[in-house]
Amino acid sequence: MLLNALILALRSIRRNLLRSFLTILGVVIGVAAVITMVTVGNGATLAIQAQIQGLGTNLLQVRPGQRMGPAGAGQAAPAFLAADAQAIFEQVPGVLATAPEARSGGTVVANGRNWSSQLIGSSNDWLLTGNWRLAEGRPFSEEEQRAGAAVCLIGETVRRELFGPNPALGAMLRVRQMPCEVVGVLAAKGQGAFGNDQDDLVQMPLNTFQRRIVGHTRIGILQVSMQDGVETATVRAGIVQLLRERRNLSETDEDNFNVLDTRQLAQTLSGTTRIMTLLLGAVAAVSLIVGGIGIMNIMLVSVTERTREIGLRLAIGAREREVLLQFLIEAVVLAAIGGLIGMTLALGASIGLSALMSVPFVFDPAINALAFAFSAAIGVLFGYFPARRAARLNPIEALRHE
Repeated sequence: MLLNALILALRSIRRNLLRSFLTILGVVIGVAAVITMVTVGNGATLAIQAQIQGLGTNLLQVRPGQRMGPAGAGQAAPAFLAADAQAIFEQVPGVLATAPEARSGGTVVANGRNWSSQLIGSSNDWLLTGNWRLAEGRPFSEEEQRAGAAVCLIGETVRRELFGPNPALGAMLRVRQMPCEVVGVLAAKGQGAFGNDQDDLVQMPLNTFQRRIVGHTRIGILQVSMQDGVETATVRAGIVQLLRERRNLSETDEDNFNVLDTRQLAQTLSGTTRIMTLLLGAVAAVSLIVGGIGIMNIMLVSVTERTREIGLRLAIGAREREVLLQFLIEAVVLAAIGGLIGMTLALGASIGLSALMSVPFVFDPAINALAFAFSAAIGVLFGYFPARRAARLNPIEALRHE
């Protein structure tokens, strides 16, 4: 009985091919939109997690000011000193490394080319806390750091813009007015979590940066890397207590610095992305309901057009449930075909958008299966009423229908 109903449904769809295609267009768009939104959203979540992890694992960032904000938001609070980083390393249990970091923008010149980049002053521990690797060259020697030697490490973007295919290692570049030798090139990291180019930087010893670039000893960020297995809250509490003592804050004073846990930041951003993905998927699912209404509308028209055919079937002995099943299967087949076409379109759209947005393409069979099952359920839901109407026709009145 099911096979006969399926054959009849396919014949009916083939008789009105264009109308059938227009009927399922809503389902096609709905399924394609839902799958594409969820797939691209999952890829964006993975990209954010990877970019935040690129900042460093088990990393805390300590900044002046009570909260995170735009550049300069923490200028009212006292800056840190290099001694604060050393004190955290020596006195807070669970700390693996600390790196004081001072930043400034500036122009670097080499081979007759100019490039505006981020200038960073820090120690060799900056490589560890920031999860940086050297593509070539070496880190600074103790003597170079202590003496404030004119040496630097450059990011991949600076290497490409200033040196192109030529070797950068051992070459001289001018940072503002200071000649500086390139002793190392950092391995590329790519785009950061906030859309910034992480490879557009020149790093030099902290003493060099303070004496010859900015002329002061203020530190903007303390990078703190924790040992594996230690409780983040414990290390964080130790840092807060130590810095409050060093900054002479009384019990009633609020902290004039903030401690950011990059792992917590990754979880927050990932959670936000997932919520946005679900929201967009829910909005796209509305198209499926609209597609279901289209199927119900066309099925009602089909029942009206085929009233005499239904009456004839009922008159020669067909039962109500057979007629109901025939029209119900026809509606489900229409929705299922729409679901399959939508899945195919979603595959191409997801690959294209993932490449365009530079996020990984994540194929999720569960989402595809769920979207297809939902489209079939739409066929059952919106096809039942026309099918029931056809099954309950009076055979005599149906045969008299013009």
